[in-house]
Amino acid sequence: MLEKIKGIILDSQDFSADTGVSRQLGIETIPGKATICMGVRRCGKSTYMLQLIEHLLREGTSSENILYINFFDDRLCRLREETLDLVLEAYYSIFPHKKNVETVYCFFDEIQVVRGWESFVDRILRTEKCEVYITGSSARMLSKEIASGMRGRSLSWELFPFSFSEFLSYKNIQFPRQISTRIRFHIQTALVEFMECGGFPEVAGLSKKMRTKVHQEYLHAVLFRDLIERHDISHPKAVSDLAHRLIDNTASLYSLNKLYGFLQSQGHKVPKHSVADYLKWFEDSYFFFTVRLFDASFARSNANPKKIYCIDHAMVTSTASGILVNSGHLLENMIFIYLRSTAESIFYYRTKNGLEVDFILQFPDHSRKLIQVSESLHDPDTRKREVRALTTAMREQNIDTGTIVTFTEKNTIETEAGVIEVVPAWEFMLVPR
Repeated sequence: MLEKIKGIILDSQDFSADTGVSRQLGIETIPGKATICMGVRRCGKSTYMLQLIEHLLREGTSSENILYINFFDDRLCRLREETLDLVLEAYYSIFPHKKNVETVYCFFDEIQVVRGWESFVDRILRTEKCEVYITGSSARMLSKEIASGMRGRSLSWELFPFSFSEFLSYKNIQFPRQISTRIRFHIQTALVEFMECGGFPEVAGLSKKMRTKVHQEYLHAVLFRDLIERHDISHPKAVSDLAHRLIDNTASLYSLNKLYGFLQSQGHKVPKHSVADYLKWFEDSYFFFTVRLFDASFARSNANPKKIYCIDHAMVTSTASGILVNSGHLLENMIFIYLRSTAESIFYYRTKNGLEVDFILQFPDHSRKLIQVSESLHDPDTRKREVRALTTAMREQNIDTGTIVTFTEKNTIETEAGVIEVVPAWEFMLVPR
């Protein structure tokens, strides 16, 4: 086994793999803490680790100082908790002069397949001169549990599928400060393509047929590996039906009672508490996200219907149950994932007279931002409805600005409550505000 690991280490130091589009995560490390990259399956976590390695090499780090192990390698299938030490033993038998002299950068991909990995990582962080990077998303342990398994000895970073900015990089479209008419046309065209194919790196450039097939395989993997297999669920068809129900109703309100009633109507004898578990497990896998009502009372916020969003808007199109998904909801889903990749305190808002605003963001300094999403404001009734809801919310929250994100329109609306900025989606996702 020792000789096998030596070979794996030396092979991995020939870093010639294509690392693809540079991701914009921008992680920072803290001495003595492992850096954990979390996210949904196939969002690019392993590739991002290779990009971090590539960055170290560009900055002058010797390839000999990089220890990269993918624990899904079939040559390591016999590696166990008591033999994890062989990894370091193999490395230092090749490079004995580096021990406790030079920093060794340890990249452990899918390390959760080996039981007892937490104590191993904890020990090398305490006893070796090293930095540790970890990813994981297998049926045995999800990324969030890797973070909790480290019990404060780690710093976690979330990676999502391609953002629109990263998608432009994939398309080799530059985004300069001064945008010409030609560049704006290319960006708007790219947004149409982004709406169709979404952000999963593997599907970029695929035909609609192949993209749909890949998305459906992703859903299958989440359903059966992250939920059914992992939690030994006795009602697998109920989980699948629930997933499709949520996908069909993305960017819409749901309640636990209604979901439970839906499963009962489909003939599933599932207890209500199991439905709540399924929802939690979907969120743990980064596949669905729940947004609560904005309310000072957590109890009231939690008791009210919640909104559901999927990790990728194009995934919704590919896996919906044969019905036409509302294009406005797809745009809202896309904007939510953009917001969620930069902020966690996201709620929806309901005014005192029952009008709804899609998002209210709350920041650490207690400031707030109101955002409405509407595919178009060309229809006078739609414009009136969206502006009225946002204006009412601005007045109630004492916020003098609001934003309406549309697909292409740009405008400024003066109201008695303040200024509403109408922004096209591409600009909203590219221009810091």
